[in-house]
Amino acid sequence: MTAPDFSKDCKDDLSLAAYQYNLPPDRIAQNPVVPRDRARLLVVDACDHHKHSYFYELPNWLKPGDLLIFNNTQVIPARLYGRKPEGAAVEILLLEAQAPLQWLALVKPGKRLKPGAVILFGEDLQLPLLIAKVVATDAATGGRLLQFEMPTGLSFEAALQSLGQVPLPPYITDSQATPEQYQTIYAAAPGAVAAPTAGLHFTDEVFQNLKHRGIDTAFLTLHVGLGTFRPVEASDITTHAMHAEWIDISPTVVEQIQQTRADGGRVIAVGTTVTRALEGAAQNGVLAAFQGKTNVFIYPGYQWRVVDGLITNFHLPGSSLLMLVSALVGRSRLMQLYAEAIAQAYRFYSFGDAMLILPEAKREDLG
Repeated sequence: MTAPDFSKDCKDDLSLAAYQYNLPPDRIAQNPVVPRDRARLLVVDACDHHKHSYFYELPNWLKPGDLLIFNNTQVIPARLYGRKPEGAAVEILLLEAQAPLQWLALVKPGKRLKPGAVILFGEDLQLPLLIAKVVATDAATGGRLLQFEMPTGLSFEAALQSLGQVPLPPYITDSQATPEQYQTIYAAAPGAVAAPTAGLHFTDEVFQNLKHRGIDTAFLTLHVGLGTFRPVEASDITTHAMHAEWIDISPTVVEQIQQTRADGGRVIAVGTTVTRALEGAAQNGVLAAFQGKTNVFIYPGYQWRVVDGLITNFHLPGSSLLMLVSALVGRSRLMQLYAEAIAQAYRFYSFGDAMLILPEAKREDLG
């Protein structure tokens, strides 16, 4: 096939135009591979070297003493369909909790949902399971701040499970995937509106083989929200403002990282969300236990503090995730790897294949 146009004439790593590429529509994975660990794996192991593998072979590419860090967030059924009291249909996508029973959400139709508007959820609008009132608009996201109440006494979590749907990304348009297939097998902390997709490839068998190889594991939480999938629109990417996302890194995880370093091991982040959590918690130069929000934006020139290597999927053109990976291996090289992946019929995006960037491939001159 003809090699795609990867904007080779654009040399500026800080220009949005440098992160565009053409992806044939049939490369966008609509369904996950079964079993999960049979996805393909592009292994980037040294400067100008890469190999083609499969995800179940991941333990063979790592070294005893390495530490894999996972995001244990759980996707909630964040998409809800309701009606205004007069009957007009409303769709909302929960983004993040702001206070007890108060959520920031994207809404459709937004222009008709001004502060004071009421949304009813459930089959019987005379006795709804859930009621939301618009209390404010949010200029940063274009969303609404919603205050919920449960007139029937049902808990909010139970109401979501009854009424909500797990929201798949908009580029997945023809999928037969079950909600469980859009969750990692280790998801434990409800709160995300999108999956940490690099973790979708892991199976019990892979975890067992990692343990047998002497590769350690640790878990943190970043509730995936708007910061992950909000598009970069500024032509100068340095002016892009990331939306903050909630993270929780325990003292135990910090101790595991410190011990790994002391023993000569390597810290491998499973996904860009883990990368942002670790680097976001180390912005003062030292990683410490942290619970709060981070809006760290990683792009070429970033000075790495914690992460040595990365497991990640293939990301959308012009996305902050593509820029993060470019900060690790270099933009030009990453574009060449993407061209190779397209030519080799790799599957892209959330249900797609994966890439392993080993520390030997890290661009130290970029950070």
